[in-house]
Amino acid sequence: MTKQQLPSWADPSVHPADLDAQSVSRRGLLRRAGLFGAAFALGSAATPAFASSGKRAFGGDDPRLAYLVGDHHVHSVYSHDAKYTFSQQAQAAARYGLDWMVFNEHSNFGHAYYGAKMEHAEIVKARAENPRQLIFQGLEWYIPAAEHCTVFAAPGPHETDLLTQFELAYDGKLLNYTEGSAGAADTARNEAHAVKAIKWLAEQRRSGYVDDVLVLANHPLRLGIDSPHEMRGWRDAAPEIMIGMEGAPGAQGAALPGWRGATSIRGEYENKPSAQSWSGYPTDAYLTYGGFDWATATVGGLWDSMLAEGSLFSITTNSDNHRTVFDTWKNGDWPAGQNFDNTGRLPDPVNTDTPQPGSDFWPGEFSRTHVGVTRYGYRAVMAGLRAGRVWVDHGHLLDGLDVRVKRDCDAGRGVTLGGRLRVRKGEKITLYVTVTSASRANPQGILPELAHVDVIRGAVRGPVSDRDGWKAPDTRVVQTKDVSGRKGTYTLRIPLTAGDESFYVRLRGSDGKRHGTGYLGASVDPHGPIPHEPGNGDPWADTWFYSNPVFVDVAGA
Repeated sequence: MTKQQLPSWADPSVHPADLDAQSVSRRGLLRRAGLFGAAFALGSAATPAFASSGKRAFGGDDPRLAYLVGDHHVHSVYSHDAKYTFSQQAQAAARYGLDWMVFNEHSNFGHAYYGAKMEHAEIVKARAENPRQLIFQGLEWYIPAAEHCTVFAAPGPHETDLLTQFELAYDGKLLNYTEGSAGAADTARNEAHAVKAIKWLAEQRRSGYVDDVLVLANHPLRLGIDSPHEMRGWRDAAPEIMIGMEGAPGAQGAALPGWRGATSIRGEYENKPSAQSWSGYPTDAYLTYGGFDWATATVGGLWDSMLAEGSLFSITTNSDNHRTVFDTWKNGDWPAGQNFDNTGRLPDPVNTDTPQPGSDFWPGEFSRTHVGVTRYGYRAVMAGLRAGRVWVDHGHLLDGLDVRVKRDCDAGRGVTLGGRLRVRKGEKITLYVTVTSASRANPQGILPELAHVDVIRGAVRGPVSDRDGWKAPDTRVVQTKDVSGRKGTYTLRIPLTAGDESFYVRLRGSDGKRHGTGYLGASVDPHGPIPHEPGNGDPWADTWFYSNPVFVDVAGA
């Protein structure tokens, strides 16, 4: 493999004068974490206090982290419905500051038989051409009886073979295992096959066939066909493999005013319930809220109901880039006798100098997933995702976010996103939220300003008896901090008290431009994200950040 270089912002040999304002800001965050230069390239000696099994002490002390920005949902000419070459996507990702990205091409017989191997050769070439980026090969899996997932592996001798074997043996579209409606003859078989697929991936990791592999559900409520019991089933099949879902879908440019039409919704969430949809979702579930999927955006909703079981389930946000808004490239013409099924690859695109149809932003242009790591590298990104050290933002709303929960009697750094803090009943603890405000205008020319930070707290009650339950009745916004006008790096200190029950806390915030009563009422969420009018959803005027939770385990609870 080509020798990997540090990103420019993390490389001491790159002079600060050669960096833009946001890269300078990120370098400052890296220095504060004590991971600059060799410490980042070679890895930190710091390890979590609660690594592995065994009896846990009270408290906890997670390592200092640097956050790498990425996107696990990018398409190229190796997807039947996309447009761009690897080079175009990688160059765009570099322009918008991505450190890592996953090419997850749609499953298709043409892809499985021809495209995947050609794609791998281009992946290797792209890695060589972009040594400061981490470029993964992945697959967009059509889940039997359900929606799509990103599946991606760590680079290695079997990364392509693993994905191809998986595609042919477990893809719902290729197997015609798409039926998922209630009571249909094939639904139970198809749902079981999805669980079997995730267990198979877990076995490939356990056996050492690949170093690592991860799965994330894509646009989960777009069609309403990912039922709560299916999502719990995938998670429980192998929590170390099936680690979460897109909290916000791609296609965020779909409802730019005057662009796609009067019925357009951010994320292309423009569907109604069908026979394949799970009947327990309200029709409002098929919309996005501040650009986020209803499952994530609803405080006390589906995501919270899964977290309330005490199990981590991460969120991400991505471009799902197929066709960029206002871009002037169109698909090239097929030579006589060729098509995607017999080649596995689209012809290269052609520039027309005229804007072409599209709903997406370039990777990193609008949607960003930030992953906390202790060193730079492919496996470090995957380890950070698995650990849940993740926060997401739209519109480059923040330069940095660091979250710690610690007991007041401890002197250490505390436990961060995705982690667990062990406390005694009645013990006083503090949530520390360190924000670094945006230091430069985003790609739209707007200098983002964070208006508020919401603290969301929910009780942990353990596994549910109703696997289709989608509410967490004890989760709500417990505090809102007005941070309007605050610049630079600052820390919010929020006192918490451990009661009788274990709980979790997670964070959310926005530019404050659009909000209203949350889906489950003002007592749960007084100023949450709201849907936009069809055809009038300018994403740059409604930007949010969300963080993964920190769990607080109360002894004896």
